[in-house]
Amino acid sequence: MPIEVCGRSYWSGLDVRMRFLPAPAGTGIVFQRIDVPEQTCIPATVGQRVEVPRRTVLVSGTDSVDMVEHVLAALSGVQVDNCVIQLDRGEVPAFDGSCLELLHLLQSVGTVTQKLPRPTLVVDREIQIGHEGSWIRAQPNSSGRLEIRYSLEYSHPAIGAQQLIYVHSPENFSRELAGARTFLLQEEAEILRQMGVGLKVSNREVLVFGNDGPIGSRLRFADECVRHKTLDVLGDLMLAPFDVVGTITAYRSGHQLNAELAEQLVQLYESLVFARRQSA
Repeated sequence: MPIEVCGRSYWSGLDVRMRFLPAPAGTGIVFQRIDVPEQTCIPATVGQRVEVPRRTVLVSGTDSVDMVEHVLAALSGVQVDNCVIQLDRGEVPAFDGSCLELLHLLQSVGTVTQKLPRPTLVVDREIQIGHEGSWIRAQPNSSGRLEIRYSLEYSHPAIGAQQLIYVHSPENFSRELAGARTFLLQEEAEILRQMGVGLKVSNREVLVFGNDGPIGSRLRFADECVRHKTLDVLGDLMLAPFDVVGTITAYRSGHQLNAELAEQLVQLYESLVFARRQSA
């Protein structure tokens, strides 16, 4: 059944109404801008992504939808792969900077198993993108599951070095990732506000780190930062139209590298499908 939620967006500071509608098998995740005359539909695929700092943005023509990674991560967490998400603005609600509220909403209505299963890519080779200071890699594993290993390094005294090994499942997502919030440093927050961005965002909606830790907030996890970075990887992987079986290892990776890996995985999937057809 449809669900609807309202909230304020990060970047624009506007109130947003977001509605999740069931969709037929094979639809994938599609964002629909109901506030524009064309009611533009924007598929959540790596081909629709454009490079924008600090978040994942999708475009179709002149219309866009901003900061979709947390919504995509929440859908991955409840194993929803066919859904139309209607928005009356060009950005999703921020909630508290995590997936927790959205996850609870999605769990409250349940899901339906459809006859057409989501395709799966079993990673059969190593793919690495990036450079010495920031990279992400996909490798085969024998577990039959998606595993994400993230290493975070900040010179900031309240963050430092953090590592996480996460094995994806609905239960693990709910327990280990969903509550981890977006974070940034105090000096970064001040620069953004001077640029006129995020003026309505409070410390309840994002973790802002001063020298002694989060300002006006408490950590939900001692390693909340690396958990949120892992959540971002999971959301960005949803830009590939299949589940991934393999190990994703990331070192200081961000949305751009995450999406570039998703694009490489799409190319691998297409090459494997082509090879199977040729040998049939």
